Amino acid sequence: MPALRTTDLIGRDAELEQLTAQLGIRTSGDGQTARAMLVAGDAGVGKTRVLLALRDVALEAGWQVVAGHCLDLADSSLPYLPFSEVLGRLMSDRADVANRVLDQHPTLARLQPGRRIRSSETVSGDQALDRGNVYDAFGDLLSAVAAQAPLLLIVEDAHWADESTRDMLSFLFSRPVPGVSLAVSYRADDLHRRHPLRRQVAEWSRLRGVDRLQLEPLADEAVRLLVRALHPSTMSEAEYVSIVDRAEGNPFFIEELVGAAGSGQVPGELADVLLVHLDRLDDTTREVVRLVSVAGRQVSHELLAAVSDLGSSELEAALRTAVESHVLVASRGGTYAFRHALLGEAVYDDRLPGERMRLHADFVSALGEGRAVGTAAELAQHARRADDRPVAVRASIEAGEEALAVGGPAEAATHFLDALELIDTARVPVAEIDTVALARRCAEALVASGRVLKAAKVLRARLAALPADAAATDRGQLLTALASALMLTDTTDSPREIAAEAVGLLHNAPPKLLVRALLVQAQSLNGWHEDEARAIAVHALELAERHDLTALAVELHATVAGLDPAGGSSASAGWRAAAERARRAGLIEPELRALYLLGRLHHDEGDLDGAIAVYREVLERSETGGLTWSPYPAEARLLMAVALTHQGLLDEAWELLDVSGQNPPMVYEWLYFAHQMLITIGIRGQHKEHALERLRDYWSTDGLTAITAATATLLRAGADRDARAALTTYAELVETVVPLWHEWFQARLRLSTLTVAALAAAAPQQSAEERASLAGDVERLVADGGRVIDFYAPYDDSHGPEYRMWVARRSAEHLRWRWLAQVDPPSADELVAAWRTAEETAVAYGSVPEIGQARVRLAGVLRAVGDAAGAREVGDLARAAAHELRSQALLDELTAQGAAPGPAPATDTVALTPREGEILALVAEGRSNGEIGKQLFISTKTVSVHVSNILAKLDAASRTEAAAVARRRGLL
Repeated sequence: MPALRTTDLIGRDAELEQLTAQLGIRTSGDGQTARAMLVAGDAGVGKTRVLLALRDVALEAGWQVVAGHCLDLADSSLPYLPFSEVLGRLMSDRADVANRVLDQHPTLARLQPGRRIRSSETVSGDQALDRGNVYDAFGDLLSAVAAQAPLLLIVEDAHWADESTRDMLSFLFSRPVPGVSLAVSYRADDLHRRHPLRRQVAEWSRLRGVDRLQLEPLADEAVRLLVRALHPSTMSEAEYVSIVDRAEGNPFFIEELVGAAGSGQVPGELADVLLVHLDRLDDTTREVVRLVSVAGRQVSHELLAAVSDLGSSELEAALRTAVESHVLVASRGGTYAFRHALLGEAVYDDRLPGERMRLHADFVSALGEGRAVGTAAELAQHARRADDRPVAVRASIEAGEEALAVGGPAEAATHFLDALELIDTARVPVAEIDTVALARRCAEALVASGRVLKAAKVLRARLAALPADAAATDRGQLLTALASALMLTDTTDSPREIAAEAVGLLHNAPPKLLVRALLVQAQSLNGWHEDEARAIAVHALELAERHDLTALAVELHATVAGLDPAGGSSASAGWRAAAERARRAGLIEPELRALYLLGRLHHDEGDLDGAIAVYREVLERSETGGLTWSPYPAEARLLMAVALTHQGLLDEAWELLDVSGQNPPMVYEWLYFAHQMLITIGIRGQHKEHALERLRDYWSTDGLTAITAATATLLRAGADRDARAALTTYAELVETVVPLWHEWFQARLRLSTLTVAALAAAAPQQSAEERASLAGDVERLVADGGRVIDFYAPYDDSHGPEYRMWVARRSAEHLRWRWLAQVDPPSADELVAAWRTAEETAVAYGSVPEIGQARVRLAGVLRAVGDAAGAREVGDLARAAAHELRSQALLDELTAQGAAPGPAPATDTVALTPREGEILALVAEGRSNGEIGKQLFISTKTVSVHVSNILAKLDAASRTEAAAVARRRGLL
C-alpha cells in the first residue's frame, strides 16, 4: 500500500496565518511587517507543505509565485542553482519581461538552465567573478516581474545552498526589491556547529524586515487528526499511540508510518520507515529507484535512460510506478527526485559500496561520452565516488572555472582544492595536469574569496611536494604567488625574502613570469626600502610595456604611483591615476588596490572625510566581480569604520561592520567584532567582559584583531582602575603581535600609552608601596613608546596627525601617572602644558573620542591646580563630547574627579567646600598630608587645616573615622 497523503493542512493554521499576515499577502501588502520570512524546521516537519499552502493563498490573492530549489550536490557546488530554476520558470511564464531584462543584462544569460551544462567554452579572467553584475541583473528581473503584480519568491532547502546562492539571498534580504516578498526554507536540524548557513541564518534574522518562523513538531492532538485524515478507517489505540510516539510530531514520519500500518507493518527504526516503500515495489522499479539515489537529489530522464539497462518502455513504466507510489516526484522540467531527501539518502546508504561505485562509474561514462548532458560539477561528483581520479580531477577543474565564470570564487576554490587532493592521494599519477598552475589558480580563487591563509597553506604544500629536481620556473611561480598572498596577511615568514628568491629563480624565465615576480618583489619592499622598490618597479614596468603585458603594466603603474614617481606628481594624484588606468583596462583588482592605498594616504594625512569617501568607493567597486571579501575591500571597510569612529559617528561605524546577512571570512568577522567591542566597551564603557574573553582566542590569528581587542581591554582596565589587568593585557599583546609584525610596530606607541593611562587611573587607590613598585613598569612602558618614536623617526610619511597625537598623549599620561602616584611629581605648569598639547593634537587630528578623553583629564588637572573657571570650561566641552558619543566611561571619569554638572546635593547638615571634598577623597585613599599637598599643588600646612575642618564637620576623632562617616553619609 503506498504512503497516504492528504490535501488538508493540519495543525499549521497559525503558521500559515503568520506567514500570510507578515508578508502582507491577504491584504495586498497593507500591514506588511516583513519582506522576507525564513521557514525553519526539522526534515519532514512540513516546510514544503506550508509553503505550498502559502503559494495557494498568494495565487488566490492575485500574486505571482515562482520557486527555486537548492539541491544536495555534496561538494560539487553549482552556483546560483535555485535562481537558475527561477530564471527558467520566468523565461517560460513571463518571457516578454525576462527577455527584456536579459537584453539589458547579458550576464544573466549565464544562469539560464540551458547554459549550465558542460561545454567547451572557456571564460577569461576578465569575464569571471562578475557577481555584482549577477546581483543587479537578478534584482532588476524580479523588479520587472513585480511591476505587473506582487511577486512571492520561494527558495526551498537553503541548507544545501552553495555560497553564491547564500550571498544572493543576503543581497535580496538586505536590499529589498519593491513588490517582492521572499520565503526561504531550510532544515534546522542540519545546521550543525560548522554548517555555513548557521551563522548566516542568525545574521539574516537580525536584518530589518526579515523574520523567522520555526515549524515545531505537531502536537499530539494534531498528529491524531493527521492520522485520521490519512487513514479514515478504524485504527486501534495501540496503533495510534505507536505512531504518535514514533513520529514525534513529524508529518513525514506520520505519513510513512500510517502507510506502513496499512500493510500491517510498523517499522521500529527510521531507516526501516524510509525504506518500507521499496520492499513493496517490483524488482524493476526498485532498481530504478536505487539508480535515482545514486544520481543525486535530482536527475533528468535523459541521464537515467543513458545509464539504465532498461528499454525506454520499461524505464517509463518503472518511473511511473515510483511516482504513483510517492517514492519519486516528477517535475515539469523532465527531472525526477525523491519525495524527501531522507528517503533518497536511506536508499543510497542501503546499497553496498561496490554497487554504488559501479553505478557512479556508469554515470561517469554517460556524462563523459556525451550520451547525456550535465554539469561539470555532476561529473566530478560521480567520478570521485567512482574513484575515477583522472576524470574527477579534470571535471573538478572545469567546475571551478565554471564557478568563476558566474562570480563564485568560493565554490571555484572548493573544486580546485578537490582536484589537488585527488592528485595528491592518487595511487597512479594523474597525467597532463599542470599542478603548479592549478595550485596558483586555486590560491587566486581563495584570495578572491578572502581566504588568504588557506591560499598560503595550499602554496606551501605544493612547494613541499615539488621534487628536488623541479624546474626553477615551477618553484619560482609558487614562491611568487606565496609572497603575494603573505603580504595580505600576518605571518612570521618574510614576503620580501620569498619574493627575492622567486626573482632569482625566474631570472631567465618567460617575461610574464619574471615581471610578475618583480612586481611582487617591489610591493614587498614598499614602505621600508622605497628606493630599491622604485627601481625594481620601474624596471619591471619597462619589461611589461616592451612585451605588451598590459595587465601587469597596469598593476605596476599602481605600484609606482605610491613610490613618488619621477615627474613630481603627488602620491594622491598617482594613486587616482593608477585606479583610473585600471578601470579603463577593466582590471578590478589593481583598481581596488590603488583606491585602497589612496584611502590610506588620506587617512594617514588626517583627511578623514577624504579617506571615508575613497573607502566607500572601494566598497562600491568591489561588488563588481564578487570581490567584497577580498583583502583590500575587506580592510577598507574596517578602516572606514575606524575613520567614522574618530569622527564620533559611532553608530554609523558599528552598522558598517555589522555583517548580518553576509558571509565574511572568519578573520574579518572577528576583526569587525573587535572594533565593535572597542566602540561598545572601550569608548562607551558598557560591561561585556565575556565578549573580550571570546576575542582573546582570536588574537593569534590576526595582529590587527589583537591590537583592536587589546585597546578595548586596556580602556576597560583603565575605567576599572585595574593596573594588573592592564599590564597583563599589554604583555600578552606584545608577545602575540611581535612575531607577526615586528618589535616596534607603530600601534605599540598607543598601546603602551593606554597602559600607562590605566596605571594612572589606578594610582589614587593604591598604597605608596604599590605605586613605588609600579614605577619600573611605567618607565618601561614609556621607554617602549620612545623606541617606537625612534624607530619611525627616519620615515617622515609616518608622522601624520594621529601619530603626533599619540606622541603628545604619551608625555601627558606619563606626567599624569607621576602626579597621581606622587613619584617624582611634575610641576603644575608642566602638567597643564602637557595636557594642553594633548588636547591640541587631538583637535588637529579631529578624533572626537580622543578629544573628549584629553579634555576630561585636562579638566581634572586644571581643577587640581586651582583653575576652577578653566576646569569648568574644559569640563563642559568634555561632557558635551561624552553625550555625543554616549560614552558612560567619559561621564564616569568626569564625575569621579568632581566635574559632575550642578551642585552636589546636601547630605544631613554637613556642607563641605569643593576643596575639602577633594581632600576628603584623598584622605579616604590613605594619602598623607604631604602626598595630598603635592597632588593638589598646595602646602602641607594648608592640607592640615582642611583636614582639621573636615574632622570637625564630620564630628570624627580620626582620619579613618572621617572616611567611614563620609561613606555612610554619601559624601564619597
